[in-house]
Amino acid sequence: MKLPSMLLWLAALCLSGCASGQSQPKLPYDAWSIGLLAPNYMEVWVESVDVIDRRGLVFERVHGGTVAMRSPVNNKGNPNWPSITQVGSGKSKAITGVDLPKTLYVRWQSLVEPQTYNVRINVPEWAREAMVTKKQPVCPWKSDWGKNLPSFGYSDHITIGLAPGGIAKVWLQGPCLDPIEIGRFEGVINKNGPYDGTSGGKHRPLSEASKAYIKEFGIPYGSW
Repeated sequence: MKLPSMLLWLAALCLSGCASGQSQPKLPYDAWSIGLLAPNYMEVWVESVDVIDRRGLVFERVHGGTVAMRSPVNNKGNPNWPSITQVGSGKSKAITGVDLPKTLYVRWQSLVEPQTYNVRINVPEWAREAMVTKKQPVCPWKSDWGKNLPSFGYSDHITIGLAPGGIAKVWLQGPCLDPIEIGRFEGVINKNGPYDGTSGGKHRPLSEASKAYIKEFGIPYGSW
């Protein structure tokens, strides 16, 4: 069976990257990070986040699993994206030894449908430039907490929001800095199904809170 063209491309890039050796990237901080979230009740499970950095090196499964998501009681939550000023960091993981991202690939299960999606996120040059441009943070606290960290003043965090219908929305942010929207991306259905076809078509179970919301209101496609 032939591999999908995207996987062949990734494999070729990985081989070329490994052949040239992996040196520590030169960044003004030790690591950048990725955060994962979903709208209220719209539960997802991330199978993998892969990165191609600006050197062309491929790093597979740098993040995954559960994401940050709220399920307010009595179905009172709003399943839309938060406003730009209210975007949280999501379930975060530091990405060490990887240079600034050029492309992100995410494969995830949208449990409320259920469906499995792949999405390619092209990170523009201006976003990478913003990740290494120091700014003047405005913090709500008066103490010096965090102000001596190497990453303070940098937008070193990429948050990926994942929603039903294969929609991904991506923001760039940093401590005490206003979030910046990188873009909205539309994924495609993974024809192999959950876990790339190794689970017999079975997705992970949906939580009772999400079941209750979907039963009452359905999935608000078009909200993302």
